[in-house]
Amino acid sequence: MADSADIVGGERETGRSIQAKPTQEMFDLYDQYCHSQIDRRTFMDRLGRLAVGGVTAAMLAEALMPKYASALQLREDDPAIIGARITYVSPDGAGKQGKQMGGYLVRPSKPRATKLPAIVVVHENRGLNPHIADVARRAAASGFLAFAPDALYPLGGYPGTDDEGRTLQATRNGAEMLEDFIAAVKLMQAHPDCTGKVGIVGFCFGGGICNNVAVRVPTLGASAPYYGGAAALDDVPKINAPLLITLAGLDERVNAGYPAYEEALKKAGKTYTLHTYANCQHGFHNDTTPRFDPENARVAWARTLDFFRKHLV
Repeated sequence: MADSADIVGGERETGRSIQAKPTQEMFDLYDQYCHSQIDRRTFMDRLGRLAVGGVTAAMLAEALMPKYASALQLREDDPAIIGARITYVSPDGAGKQGKQMGGYLVRPSKPRATKLPAIVVVHENRGLNPHIADVARRAAASGFLAFAPDALYPLGGYPGTDDEGRTLQATRNGAEMLEDFIAAVKLMQAHPDCTGKVGIVGFCFGGGICNNVAVRVPTLGASAPYYGGAAALDDVPKINAPLLITLAGLDERVNAGYPAYEEALKKAGKTYTLHTYANCQHGFHNDTTPRFDPENARVAWARTLDFFRKHLV
């Protein structure tokens, strides 16, 4: 092999290593796989057809998968935050099955006030993985009481891999999971360390939860869905909370539902802001995957924190 870096079949070959560089077609396949539109066997088979220049389907899959250990911004023992795993009751959700709910509650180690506004952080369709726990710590380090529920808690919690987590979460009832996150908002509203003002932010599945919690909880302070499904158009008049909607420019699957949603929000006179980040993949805020867009993720998160400061503080 050449000592200098050469492009081989769309992949970069340096020394004796070959680094798989995902293409848009591969990102689209990964999106279909992540959202259970195709199974793993189909995903790997289609990746294999795209593998050239010494790159295998397994190498491409590895390049697309999250790398949690290398991308955490704040460790659990970071001096800026104090976190603990807690349980709570969700009578119309997991409680219907006689189960408790659980999650990760994080606060700044040195709050500027006795009570803090709270943010509920909602994970993707694979449970409370290390990235979402890290997002909760970031929110806490920014001065909020942050709570990240785990929809997989009634099934034993996040199992350690996203593939297993996605399989587990698919076995839960969607309406009951929504109730679990509504119960989390109400838990924070009544929490002794909270001012009573609570917002919600979520990603992918969690973005859809944010839209629907805004419909269901009239006392919600603010909702910030990231590339998640829109609420039913007939439910839009029920929304009281201001919305900050974050979309990825290349995310055709999710974006298809937003023109009608935005029109319904306008017609109902709702307070909302929608930002579409050009040339970004679905999941661009997630810094553990190659879909991550550093600058746009930074801007989107800064806007999110400013949005919560405006409406909750």
